[in-house]
Amino acid sequence: MTIDSNTISAATTPFALIDEYSAIETEKEILFSMHTVFRVEDIKQSISNSSLWEVQLSLTGDNDPQLAALTNRIRKEVDGTGWYRMAKLMRRVGHYNQAEELYNELLKNASNDSDRAHIYHQLGFSKDHKGQYQEAVSFYEKSVKIKRKSLPEDHSSLAPTYTGIGVAYNNMGDYSKALEFYEKALKIREKALPPNHPELATSYNNIGLVYDNMGDYSKALEFYEKALKIREKALPPNHPELAISYNNIGQVYNNMGDYSKALEFYEKALKITEKALLPNHPDLATSYNNIGTAYYGKGDYSKALSFLEKALSILQKSLPPNHPNIKTTTNSIDYVKKKM
Repeated sequence: MTIDSNTISAATTPFALIDEYSAIETEKEILFSMHTVFRVEDIKQSISNSSLWEVQLSLTGDNDPQLAALTNRIRKEVDGTGWYRMAKLMRRVGHYNQAEELYNELLKNASNDSDRAHIYHQLGFSKDHKGQYQEAVSFYEKSVKIKRKSLPEDHSSLAPTYTGIGVAYNNMGDYSKALEFYEKALKIREKALPPNHPELATSYNNIGLVYDNMGDYSKALEFYEKALKIREKALPPNHPELAISYNNIGQVYNNMGDYSKALEFYEKALKITEKALLPNHPDLATSYNNIGTAYYGKGDYSKALSFLEKALSILQKSLPPNHPNIKTTTNSIDYVKKKM
């Protein structure tokens, strides 16, 4: 670890030299704050022991512009207070079981309809990501029912819940129902938001996904490109939602049989996903799965198998054993093996 004392503020020094208090006198022990942030400068294999790796770190300073930009972005995305904020963080990093446990506890103690509507929405989100789509719709509808007691049908707070219902129906293969709710959400957002708002990109992206599933690829590309245009202007270059856009555009080209073009977009998505997310996040599995599918289309079965097995390894660690995505990826691997 390299520490440049000139970049560290005396008021927020994130470490302390504690050798004189250490239980092992020969160690020059340093205690770091749990909020300490390092930049990874280099990772290399040890020359003397091939099973060890050496990581070179440098301590970031309070004036690091990239860290400041990232911190501000995370603060906006993981908003709220107390356990609500912790539950949202768990959800954002893909720990849906832990998020669900927290939301169920919060629901027991919810004192007003506003809190209950919010919690039902979040439980719907978690159920959807766990593959429990009908339960997701049920929770989302509970949220809408509470909100509609006091809000008009085009209120902006209804758009995310309509979107959630659309996502669940899309995952169940009911595309007309999905499109109905996605268009409700888009209508609200187009009325309430400026033309380059990221939530509009979410609506365009979702509608593109339905058209893609319905086989209308030109319509899908039209909406996906609208979403990408907004995200490239509104988001940092390594934001996970950009990866979603690249993945989706790649998917359309893959479905059209243009596997080289598909790989171009899939690899852009993977580059972002590997930097932005935890190693076992389900979205990383999606990237590996997509690249594997494109290599399969090109007839490169060994590369296809390699990426599909990476995807399966992540899914088995991060999702329940009966999740449909695990079965789908396992079937794909078996199919590639037969082809080989």
